[in-house]
Amino acid sequence: MRQARRNIQQNKAPESTLSPALLRRARISEYPFTHPSRTVRNLASIRKHKSGWRAEVVRKGQRRSKVLPTRQEAKDWAARQEYEILNAQKVAAAAPFGDVLDRYAREVSPGKRGHRWEVIRLERFKKDPIARRQMRELAASDFAEWRDSRLREVSPGTVAREMNLLSSVLTQARREWGMIHENPMKDVRKPSRPPARDRLVTEAELERMAHVAGPDLSTATARAFHAFRFAIETGMRAGEILSLGAETVDTARRVAHLPLTKNGTAREVPLSREAVRLWEALPGPGFDVSSRSLDSLFRKVRDKAGVEGLTFHDSRHAAVTRLARKLDVLTLAKVIGHRDIKMLMTYYDETAEDIAKRMD
Repeated sequence: MRQARRNIQQNKAPESTLSPALLRRARISEYPFTHPSRTVRNLASIRKHKSGWRAEVVRKGQRRSKVLPTRQEAKDWAARQEYEILNAQKVAAAAPFGDVLDRYAREVSPGKRGHRWEVIRLERFKKDPIARRQMRELAASDFAEWRDSRLREVSPGTVAREMNLLSSVLTQARREWGMIHENPMKDVRKPSRPPARDRLVTEAELERMAHVAGPDLSTATARAFHAFRFAIETGMRAGEILSLGAETVDTARRVAHLPLTKNGTAREVPLSREAVRLWEALPGPGFDVSSRSLDSLFRKVRDKAGVEGLTFHDSRHAAVTRLARKLDVLTLAKVIGHRDIKMLMTYYDETAEDIAKRMD
């Protein structure tokens, strides 16, 4: 042991001023993994403890300590801890991608509006072989292969949204967690999105669906179709409509207040006279239908009425197209809740024939 200590003192960095007492406390010679030239900053020690042997490592301002049964186990543990502290990025880069997805779901997703959707998607990603790859091994080719496989299962739009989520996870791992130097997803081509929907419900289809749903608003089926008609009048999303209650709808001012919308901000929606009439016709202070039931009941009414290719969200297309005839672009964007005016073109579906009639 004396010889080991002499070796350390002979090879230590020139600026070292370690005293013999400090050297005895550090007892660096007890585990040979420590490089002699680093003894100035290394205060690792292995000491006898009533329950075994206590290993303590102090590196880069971090202190770690643990009691283990044997001296050798204590030495091994200290060696691992020292390596992890000195090579934190290398250790992090060796983590499986699945662990990073887990961490993102725990630490980042809860603060988002679409928390539930994200967690479901992240759980699915963990079942994919790519989740077993180490972070340092991930390459653009891995995600390109994943993309091509996923395109055989779901639509290009779904794959594009999932790629955005994966890219967010990798960006978080790069910027804040220091696990990778580059985001491999940035070099992966996203699938081409299909053309925007241009389905507009006709008056004849509305009449057939109204007949199937019936006029009795005490039934959930009738209220589901009633919500569709309300959506056409207001341009509101299904979730926004179902969140309305007596405290959020002011019929005197003809305004519906949405405290939290899809883009994370509040919005006030002006109500037409027809929208107010539809609201006041409800038997209670709201539509009293769950999101899942609304979709199911609407499809049931649609199919029974013989209407094809119509979704509840198509009500937003009808609303934008109708309101565009009355409101200027900026006002329309505010009503619909779009920050980007270009998004209005996704929902504006007036035909050239209808536009020609308005030109006369």
